Amino acid sequence: MDTDLKLIESIAPDFLQTVQWRYRILQRISWMQPVGRRILAADLGTSERALRRETDLFRNSGLLDSSKSGMSLTAKGSKLVQQLSELMNRLRDTSAISEQLASLFGISRVVILPGNSEQYHGVLDLMGHQLNNLLASLLPGGRSIIAVMGGTTMAAVSESLSPDLSAERNLLFVPARGGLGETMAIQANTVCAEMATRSGGRYRNLYVPEELSAKSVAPLLQEPVVKSVLDLINHADVVIHSIGRAKTMANRRNMTTAEINLLAQRQAVAEAFGDFLDAQGQVVYKVPKIGLQISDLNDISHVIAIAGGPKKAAAIAAYMKVAPQQTVLITDEAASEMILRDKNL
Repeated sequence: MDTDLKLIESIAPDFLQTVQWRYRILQRISWMQPVGRRILAADLGTSERALRRETDLFRNSGLLDSSKSGMSLTAKGSKLVQQLSELMNRLRDTSAISEQLASLFGISRVVILPGNSEQYHGVLDLMGHQLNNLLASLLPGGRSIIAVMGGTTMAAVSESLSPDLSAERNLLFVPARGGLGETMAIQANTVCAEMATRSGGRYRNLYVPEELSAKSVAPLLQEPVVKSVLDLINHADVVIHSIGRAKTMANRRNMTTAEINLLAQRQAVAEAFGDFLDAQGQVVYKVPKIGLQISDLNDISHVIAIAGGPKKAAAIAAYMKVAPQQTVLITDEAASEMILRDKNL
């Protein structure tokens, strides 16, 4: 926590607690709006009467509007929440928990954001802004190649990248692996294009099928268009990816009943880069695909993993057993609390 904030806390700890509490209310409204007082009170674990005092204050300050549909932030309220977010992260001071998780996983850094990304899309927005800030601090001037995976989390965070990233930089986004079998909106090619558009960079696509037999892979690797993109992928400066739950990913890939039963038999809990992992991080099933493998990440300067929510806690913990040391994990409180609650995950 900053020195000035520590001084304030030493003489008025209730002041900082009040600030944090009121910010939490405004943040929840921004995520749930329009929202009724009863639903909001239940979500925050407080009474409607106590909540009314705060919301009346916000309304009188021009931060909040009410309608038959519920409460919503005004433009002034939304701007305030955005402006206070960095300060509130410092007040929360999750550094000790972050360091504990980083040590547990044996990785470079863990960034923990407030809330539960399974419940609130706003937490995914925070993850996207954190990704943008992280890239801004990691990427040097000049050219950088950024390889990205697909998925629902990746599609969500891609919307938060900023044109400022391209200031004095030449950014090239490429899909980390080929794939045309998933829903268009969450394919790596689509996420890649979205990140490039939002950040003012360029992109290249890799048009190959989602699943390939070993016999089919060899000739595709000789295609000039495929080879040129694969060369870019193999020289990536940064890789950005998420971590999936094994069952969810198996269903998304339309795997056969026999394959799904095999994953259950082998106790698969996580999926990343086409590898299905058990709780110990052992590969129990592999989907043949063109592009980066988990083993390739050791040669990448910066690896950023983004995943949150309590349902993904076991998957995150499993993947982190094989994650390269230079990994930075962006996650949320819900996932981190679940992992620390049961370190045997």
